[in-house]
Amino acid sequence: MKEFLPAAHRARSTRLVRIASWCLFLCAVRPPQAWSQAPVYEITPVESSIKFDVESSVAIKGTFEKWDASLTFQTRELSTCLLEIRIQADSVDTGSGMKNGKLKGKDFFNSKEDPYITFRSTKVRQTGPTSFEVDGDFTIRGVTKKETLKVEDSGKGTSAGTIIGTMAFDRKEYGMNSGIPFIKIANRVQVNVNLKWKRIAGLPPVFEQ
Repeated sequence: MKEFLPAAHRARSTRLVRIASWCLFLCAVRPPQAWSQAPVYEITPVESSIKFDVESSVAIKGTFEKWDASLTFQTRELSTCLLEIRIQADSVDTGSGMKNGKLKGKDFFNSKEDPYITFRSTKVRQTGPTSFEVDGDFTIRGVTKKETLKVEDSGKGTSAGTIIGTMAFDRKEYGMNSGIPFIKIANRVQVNVNLKWKRIAGLPPVFEQ
């Protein structure tokens, strides 16, 4: 069949085969740079913390003792960043057994039915030299809404650092309409994260100057 093809057609076919073979060879010996150099991070809960603060007539501040977080990238582009945080709701500690019990109960975290409080980012944008806004899906007591975590990254572009951020939400939008006996509680709840991170592989993400 080859003899019956026009010479020009055969030459073009030969060139296409050579180009395709060369591309396959390059991909095999040298993976695309964006894949091979995407940063890989590790967040250590032992050196980090997640706390909350509610304005009230009697101070209600606390921390969560059990949680985990991950920071992943598909490439070096900031748009591929994914921040995920998962908190065990019944690990809340305010320093008061009465407050802990109330927060774990059905009027607040409802930890028996909804054991996890989670945040999963959907978009990350740089707002300053070391500041970022992280939009995401925040879930508490089984209710999910869009919230924004505003962060500062002390180690931007280096191999280690700390992400310090705050997020505020209205507790009543998540079905937490009750109060605590003899304590006036505001609707606004502020969450404070302090995440110690280390880049264990790959190159740093590409940031704006």
